Amino acid sequence: MKLISCALFAVTLILSVITPVQASSVVDKNIKIEQAITQAMSTFQVPGAAVAIIKDNKVVMSKGFGVVEHGKSAQVTSDTLFGIASNTKAMTAALLANLVDEGKLTWQTKVIDIIPEFQMPDAYVTREFTITDLLAHNSGLGKGAGDLMIWPHTTLTNADVIKGIKYLPEASSFRSEFAYDNLLYIVGGEVIARITGQTWNEVVQASIFTPLGMKNTRAAFSLIDESNKNVARAHVPLKGKLNVVGGNFIERFGAAASVASSANDMSLWLQTQLNKGAYAIKQDEKSPRLFSAEQSRFMWQARTILPVTAEATQQDKTHFAAYGLGWFMKDYHGVKLLHHGGGILGMVSKVVLVPEEELAMVILTNQQSSFAVNAIYHQILNEYLELPKKDWIAYYHTKQTTKTAKEQKRLAKAADSVHKNSAHSLVLREYAQTYVDDWYGEIHITFKNNKLHMQFGNTPELKGTLEHYQHNTFIVRWHDKTLKADAFVNFNLNEDGGINYATMKAVSRATDFSFDFHDLKLVPKN
Repeated sequence: MKLISCALFAVTLILSVITPVQASSVVDKNIKIEQAITQAMSTFQVPGAAVAIIKDNKVVMSKGFGVVEHGKSAQVTSDTLFGIASNTKAMTAALLANLVDEGKLTWQTKVIDIIPEFQMPDAYVTREFTITDLLAHNSGLGKGAGDLMIWPHTTLTNADVIKGIKYLPEASSFRSEFAYDNLLYIVGGEVIARITGQTWNEVVQASIFTPLGMKNTRAAFSLIDESNKNVARAHVPLKGKLNVVGGNFIERFGAAASVASSANDMSLWLQTQLNKGAYAIKQDEKSPRLFSAEQSRFMWQARTILPVTAEATQQDKTHFAAYGLGWFMKDYHGVKLLHHGGGILGMVSKVVLVPEEELAMVILTNQQSSFAVNAIYHQILNEYLELPKKDWIAYYHTKQTTKTAKEQKRLAKAADSVHKNSAHSLVLREYAQTYVDDWYGEIHITFKNNKLHMQFGNTPELKGTLEHYQHNTFIVRWHDKTLKADAFVNFNLNEDGGINYATMKAVSRATDFSFDFHDLKLVPKN
């Protein structure tokens, strides 16, 4: 891995090197953007945010807004640390690209050649699965398949995840459809560890954070210096009130989503992306690199095609959309846009690159409203691409309101159709057993105080009480309401009246896809 001095990649202030006319133009744009950010925060109930914008290889904005924690006075700054969640994935892709440049693997290297115990549900897919396949979200598994092994915080390890993948249900044929996943990026991190002989945490620190001068960025929240109090707290809104949540964010599974970073530090990462892998701002053929320009092109090429709606074509002039390696991409008003979102409980981030305009941005927030970050990044694009005026905040607020109302109406209709006088077939005590799922492990249902209680064996936070819904279907109400993930539990009985198995499904369609209860098949443990 290549290491260079942090001094080679310092942030450059734009106002000292541009003309007064240019400065005025940037200042005018940023005034409008700052107004949009504060308006979006108010509209979507976001207590704190940090935003950095790069244009023409200069940091033209890096600023904090609002507070670190709702109800407290500490202000967000450009050095405040937030969870970037799945924006970690591009870093994992970059580390693999570095290994390709060094000749330690190729993009077509078979995963089983590095991790012999790796198995997909299908033997053919296992044999053919390459490094590229780990990053392209077209494995044949379903969206978020197996995420309950890593989220909420679990006692499982990378080895458990690799072992569990072969038991996940297939949703499509290999390389045929896009389905977002996290587990295969974790496998990518394990590839890096086995080739380098270091942990993914150590490699990302040595190859990205240190040489780029990302002095406050850490591979996981638990690695943040205790003396650093400038760390955003995560918030989840419930019934109009903000609740502080979190503290451990996918700690054990770094390669998919664990990095904590700031607007200032992320601006250095974005400049390296715009510079096609070069660490230094002023480049020549001998400039130290994280990855080559060739690998930059490879990661930014379409691997898995995504659908484009008629609205996107009409509104955004978007005609293609795809996923590359660690990046979504699409055309947007005549330019190629590379982008990625990141979400963990109570935090959302967004990264956007427009390479041909030498434009990039990062938006970090301490509330889980994707509508807020989408509104902000579109307003920034409007200003810097000089697009027709549009109120993106109003647009996304309407979108949020409509989506929420639609789901509430659906849930109300479903509640009205319940057979309220139906009874469960067994006495409650008979449902109380230990169940086993092949990929997750044990889930315990116990009977106490005339109620059924569920506890996921590897996930301490997933504990709740079962209430009867209808027939042999119950709803588990999780004790932690901020998870927003209550789920149906349906018991299938055999001809003797015993339990064959139980299945689960989220009650609300708004539940985060990483709660993949629908992939479970709970069989009574003998």
